[in-house]
Amino acid sequence: MKILKYCPSCGKESLHWDGEKKWSCPNCQFSLYNNVAGAVAVVIRHEDEIYLTRRNRDPKKGKLDLAGGFVDPKESAEETCRRELFEELKLDVDISNLKYLTSLPNLYQYKEIDYNTIDLFYEYSVSEKFEVDLELSEISETVWIPLETLDLEDLAFDSQKKFFKEYIKNK
Repeated sequence: MKILKYCPSCGKESLHWDGEKKWSCPNCQFSLYNNVAGAVAVVIRHEDEIYLTRRNRDPKKGKLDLAGGFVDPKESAEETCRRELFEELKLDVDISNLKYLTSLPNLYQYKEIDYNTIDLFYEYSVSEKFEVDLELSEISETVWIPLETLDLEDLAFDSQKKFFKEYIKNK
């Protein structure tokens, strides 16, 4: 992980990283916490198929991913699901039809900084398969994949690999 060196309070090159979640400055007693960030991941499902996206950016460019993203301040996880599905897929969803499934810790590495996340998994069932017209900024393609053919190694994030290992057993 890229380590911050300079204290944002006193400006001295004295910032100390505890190796887990806290930077502190022994000169001015400043503390900065790297708290866990909330993120959502939505399993869009039609019968025994799921709708996945392919990442068009790092981290994990080219890998399969669930639609979703980071929770914004003053936003519920369900509101995040609705916003992210619309931003990524132009899909307008009724959040009352989202089904919360589980949460898993994850490590999201971006530009040499490790972000610890808590990934909240939801399921959204659709009555028929659809396709979307992508803008190709974050996503390079979307695919419907039968659950039984999903290769966990094609997935971008460890939390999703762990999630689908259990999800496939129970569906």
